[in-house]
Amino acid sequence: MVAYNTLVPVFVLTGFLGSGKTTLLNRLLHHPSLVDAAVLINEFGEVGIDHQLVERIDETTVLLDSGCLCCTIRGDLKASMLELHGKRARGLVPRYQRMIIETTGLADPSPILYTLLADQTLRHHYRLGSLITTVDAVNGLGQLEREEESVKQVAVADRIVLTKTDLVTEDAVEPLRERLAHLNPSAWLTRAVNGDIDAEILLQADLYDPATKGAEVLRWIEAEALRSDETGAAEHGHDTNRHGPDIHTFCIVHEEPIDWTAFGIWLTMLLHSHGEEVLRVKGILNVRGIETPVVINGVQHIIHPPMHLEAWPNGDRRSRIVFIVRGIPRARIVESLVEFNCLGGVPDAA
Repeated sequence: MVAYNTLVPVFVLTGFLGSGKTTLLNRLLHHPSLVDAAVLINEFGEVGIDHQLVERIDETTVLLDSGCLCCTIRGDLKASMLELHGKRARGLVPRYQRMIIETTGLADPSPILYTLLADQTLRHHYRLGSLITTVDAVNGLGQLEREEESVKQVAVADRIVLTKTDLVTEDAVEPLRERLAHLNPSAWLTRAVNGDIDAEILLQADLYDPATKGAEVLRWIEAEALRSDETGAAEHGHDTNRHGPDIHTFCIVHEEPIDWTAFGIWLTMLLHSHGEEVLRVKGILNVRGIETPVVINGVQHIIHPPMHLEAWPNGDRRSRIVFIVRGIPRARIVESLVEFNCLGGVPDAA
């Protein structure tokens, strides 16, 4: 089996209708760092890149003047990805080093993530890099209130790009920024004005990139620590980070080393029984018998392969697990962890 970090990373670009995915993608495709990328989209017309075409390779694949490959998805995502990989292996298309998949505005990204992480054939060639969600600064707050797809797109994101901030005042942006930070505290939140953004940071850094994995985990930790300080959750021991009647975020912190076997069984059973309700889980674990930390990262039913860091990102060796869930009380998850003897005691609140 090929080492996980050497597989082609796939970056999923999602966001609600009108949130600026098209503008952002167009800007990204012009960036010099993306000459080694392949792009899968639903229809060329939706993305408006026809003026960039320099060579048609076949009926579904073209080469852009930026050097990127751009392909239509015709029905099955898996088939499209494997077809493109086959062309790459036979030298029929340039040897792309990463892939971007652009979803429709109403899409729940979870099935795409499930396909990437669970399909045995794809897992020999591709890995999930990160999920990027665009949010409209003008309409985003209302969409989060009304549209379940919008909430899920934010909840499962690794990076959130706030768009159209030039159309509203800073005072108007702040409530949305706070809502996003509370809904998904470990996501990297940035802004794009007319699509302008640092493409290298957005698309090169991911959890399984050896050059950036430690910094990525440290960012999770710092984001959750900041949220705990702001909400006082760590001090008061209750969940103050609710997002309406269903979705809420919390962090479980534990001082002592965790039993890896018991934890693995517990997490597998949790996701098997409640995968639809566990929108996101991320954690850095102090595992009994292992000096360096183990990182877990999952979306709904699927968990990435656990990753070992070479060293702790900072001096804090406590285990920290961030959950974004729908309708599952924090106390219920803590109780089940204790019942499985994963923790050997009652974890701290955070």
